[in-house]
Amino acid sequence: MIRARTLVKYYNDFPALDGVGFDLAESNIFGVIGHNGAGKTTLLKILAGLITPTSGTLDVDGIDVIRRPIDLKQRLGYLPEESRLYETMTVDAYLSFFGEIYGLDAKTIRTRRDELLSSLALDAEGKKLGELSKGMKRKVAIARSLIHDPSLLIYDEPTSGLDPMTSRFVIEYIKNLRAEGKTIIFSGHNLYQVEEICDAVMILRRGKTVAQGSMDELREMFGSLTYQIFFRIPDVSAFATAVPYTEADGHYLATARTIEELNRTTTTLSADGGVIERIESRYPSLEEMLVKIGK
Repeated sequence: MIRARTLVKYYNDFPALDGVGFDLAESNIFGVIGHNGAGKTTLLKILAGLITPTSGTLDVDGIDVIRRPIDLKQRLGYLPEESRLYETMTVDAYLSFFGEIYGLDAKTIRTRRDELLSSLALDAEGKKLGELSKGMKRKVAIARSLIHDPSLLIYDEPTSGLDPMTSRFVIEYIKNLRAEGKTIIFSGHNLYQVEEICDAVMILRRGKTVAQGSMDELREMFGSLTYQIFFRIPDVSAFATAVPYTEADGHYLATARTIEELNRTTTTLSADGGVIERIESRYPSLEEMLVKIGK
């Protein structure tokens, strides 16, 4: 369980973080999003015990992270945005090195290393880290974050710069980590991925929390349900409705904001010779929420 209260971080006179707080239960994925400069990385570094906040409190499983940051390290796996690896080392040597740092014995290191390489579909074939592709390097960095079997993971842009296949693999892998009981704090610019995997999301703007909650709660905050009506019609000029619509490749899309507008639109379409192909309900996306709050 994580409890963060009124976290503030000043760099000289600049408030990079200004009164941020949240609770996070075990085995959940918590997303942190916002425009560049919103305070995401500052928050993640505070949560990882890498920098000290100017004020506020932070408790992780009973550990006061601000006063005892070293005590957090044994149960924490941290993945920064950039995978900076020791490129002259082999994968096996690299993971063994970090296992030794965490005080694991040789047998445990071998077992954990082999399990992680298998689960990450990573076959380096004795190559040095500098010889690996970006996707393979990212997998090695993920394995490093997990070598000591931590309960809390902090992942900053884990799919940044990866090809679509590797990115999808990493997202599915993170879902599996949650299923195994890991608690994960996740920051990413790919908002579709954030929507897909996060149990709750915090939106930051200029160091402050603009909104926070589950995706359903955020959707209610930023806009109500709308209905998208996909249709064809011989003569669209005969379509007498105030509901806005767009055209694409001979097909049309009308958007109704209420169930009453939906009913009126479908009735009018039928009367005007239109054919309704499908109707979809839709909430605003995280991308639309960020656009709405602005920078």
